[in-house]
Amino acid sequence: MITVASLYLYPVKSLRGFAVETAELDALGLAGDRRFLVVDESGQFLTQRTVPGMALISTALMGGTLQLSSDGQGSIAVSTTSDPTALLRKVSVWSHHDLSAEDCGPDAASWLTQNLGIPCRLVRIGPSFHRPVKNQAGPEPDMVSFADSAPLLAATTGSLAELNRRITAAGGAPVTMDRFRPNLVLEGAEPFAEDQWTTLETAGLRFRTDGPCERCILTTIDQLTGEKPSKDPLKTLSTFRRNPTHPSAVLFGINLINESKSGTLRTGDAVTVNL
Repeated sequence: MITVASLYLYPVKSLRGFAVETAELDALGLAGDRRFLVVDESGQFLTQRTVPGMALISTALMGGTLQLSSDGQGSIAVSTTSDPTALLRKVSVWSHHDLSAEDCGPDAASWLTQNLGIPCRLVRIGPSFHRPVKNQAGPEPDMVSFADSAPLLAATTGSLAELNRRITAAGGAPVTMDRFRPNLVLEGAEPFAEDQWTTLETAGLRFRTDGPCERCILTTIDQLTGEKPSKDPLKTLSTFRRNPTHPSAVLFGINLINESKSGTLRTGDAVTVNL
């Protein structure tokens, strides 16, 4: 039996996430997930790919606020509620340009700039934000937050175990699941069985797959230290998980689109998959 082993939220794209026991669905995926974005002065999104220190900033959602904190650097709270008086900025996430987002103000910008060492701003999704997923296949248009391409990302413990078996067999150190920053971690499936799934159902909620997830250098960054201890997991993934249509890309996990736009996910829920 396949079950939901764990759930994760990442309120700010590329900052540290956290585990939850339950998560609510909305039109953009998991409520509270990747609703904030760090951008440079031109509005271009920033991630750990180029700013690995982003891994050192912790996030929390408390009482209608986003809490950002960093060891030795204090913390700051930002409202999660849309502000109709906020300055609207045009921001870019991959090929999506001119996305309208709310600037979270000078205090948040100053705090992040000090912590990351580069000029930056924090922006938030508001009513004017509109970002359709690229691969529309459902009866209604599907939207995505500041996530890379799809509302959710799922990975399995079986696939991670097989990856780590290969890493350790080659003399490397195993990696933890947080390197892949999934929203759903599923257990009970054979390694990489998810490649064949087309839809998932759990607790009356339905998801369809949006293809495998192509992995990048971010997976080599230790999510607790911000350092790159080795070239794994990319090095080992490249030996057996290359994308057959794009051989330069390696795959781990699957992208998901939530056809259900409301409902509750819980750890321990049974999952039904369809091929």
